[in-house]
Amino acid sequence: MKNSILHKADSRFVADHGWLKSAQTFSFHDHYDPQRIQFGALRVLNDDIVNGGKGFGRHPHDNMEIISIPLEGTLEHQDSMGNVAVINPGEIQAMSAGTGIYHTEFNKHPDEPVTFLQIWLYPDQLNVAPRYDQLDYSKGDKHNKFLQILSPDPDDAGVWIQQQSWFHIGELDAGFGTRYSLKKAGNGLYVFVIKGNVHVNGEALERRDGYGLWPEADVNITATSDAEVLLMEIPEKW
Repeated sequence: MKNSILHKADSRFVADHGWLKSAQTFSFHDHYDPQRIQFGALRVLNDDIVNGGKGFGRHPHDNMEIISIPLEGTLEHQDSMGNVAVINPGEIQAMSAGTGIYHTEFNKHPDEPVTFLQIWLYPDQLNVAPRYDQLDYSKGDKHNKFLQILSPDPDDAGVWIQQQSWFHIGELDAGFGTRYSLKKAGNGLYVFVIKGNVHVNGEALERRDGYGLWPEADVNITATSDAEVLLMEIPEKW
């Protein structure tokens, strides 16, 4: 197994459906790349732009952990569990699909696009009861530090999912450096640069680049411009 893998932003497959433009880090739907299947339990990382008033009609999922993080605009969600929610930038939504759910996702604004990250992780246990969680982290302290926004523990900070994963998000000033320590030995770290430029263990990353590592020690992260960065700690096996 490689110790690291770099996914440059312009290497992603881009699916353009008119109402939806989706930049896909890993193989998804009709696009298949045997070299880009997953990173450990991280199966999907789509950077989606949905036109005003458009969206994904009612469709099913099962046995997958599904995370949505709006970056611009407003996303409206409805599901077969009875949840009706609006998700804004600064919020994160998580669903454990478990035994099966149906849901819809639409751009709530009729005239402006919504941009959001759609992330899927394999669960560490199959056929759990479906559940929904949502968190507003916008007022959390993420200035020159990484704020935890997802974990496997319902009593810990962030939304919770059925997997030994932790997500953190940070807004870093140019020149600021810090370290990330894994929560669980043997996990990997997938770094996604939402905006700006950073160095991760010396590797230069730009806007929308992704970088996966299987580190043996703490990971060093330095912003080379003002930057916003999502860290996803992911198990190799589950």
